[in-house]
Amino acid sequence: MKDELFQELAASLKEGGAILRGKKKATRKTTLPWLEARVVREKLGLSQSQFAALIGISPRTLQNWEQGHRCPEGTARALLRIAERNAKAVLEALHA
Repeated sequence: MKDELFQELAASLKEGGAILRGKKKATRKTTLPWLEARVVREKLGLSQSQFAALIGISPRTLQNWEQGHRCPEGTARALLRIAERNAKAVLEALHA
């Protein structure tokens, strides 16, 4: 790694640490909107365990989504978006 690039990376890490410790204010903040899994689940009228089984995830994963510890990504996110817009179609398609 070139020295100049390394110095830039090291400075960035120091700045990030200062922001995390509250000693410096972030110059920008990026937030990505995502669907609340609880809202979608309740719209479908399912318990956590029923909804988790329906979409093929563990109940713990769903709990993490609903508590905001993690957020759905990829296919799960797409499925939640579809369920939000057309709950009946999702239930018909996935309910065995």
